[in-house]
This record gives sequence, structure tokens and C-alpha cells, in this order.
Amino acid sequence: MRNAALALAAAGTIALGAISAPQPAQAQWWIAPLIIGGLVAGTAVVATAANGPRAYYEPAGSVYVRPFGAPGTCRIVRERVPGGWRRAEICY
Repeated sequence: MRNAALALAAAGTIALGAISAPQPAQAQWWIAPLIIGGLVAGTAVVATAANGPRAYYEPAGSVYVRPFGAPGTCRIVRERVPGGWRRAEICY
């Protein structure tokens, strides 16, 4: 039902856009440079976001865990905190 409603809405939007266009679009001289500039700026933003510094809560290394035994036992894990690493004991 949801897919059918979505497809019907998309078809209606396309049909409304085709019917309501009063005249052919007239391209201006500044449209091509605007599109190219947007693509370049978008690429720069995405590259910066992908290669930027990691947040302090994102582990960048290995997490060392003591082997887990029978229920009711505890294990030691390393957690990343703003000041570096700390060891925490987790008991079940």
C-alpha cells in the first residue's frame, strides 16, 4: 500500500510539472558556471567531511577484552574517553 501511494504521488508530481509549465525555459549565461561551481564546492565539502578529524568518541584502534567465561563473571574492556583511554570492568 505504501509503495503504491508513493508511486502514485511521484507520477502525479511529474504530470503536474509537465502540465503546468507555461513556456520553455530560457537558459541564462550564469547557469552553467553555477552548476559547475556547485559541483566543485559539493565535492570539496564531502572530501573535507570524509577526511576530517575523528570525534573523540570514535575508537580508532583495537579494543582489548578479557575472555568471557560463565554467566556472572566480569570482563575488562578499554573505552575511549575525551582524555584518552580507560579500563572498565563489566560484570554480568
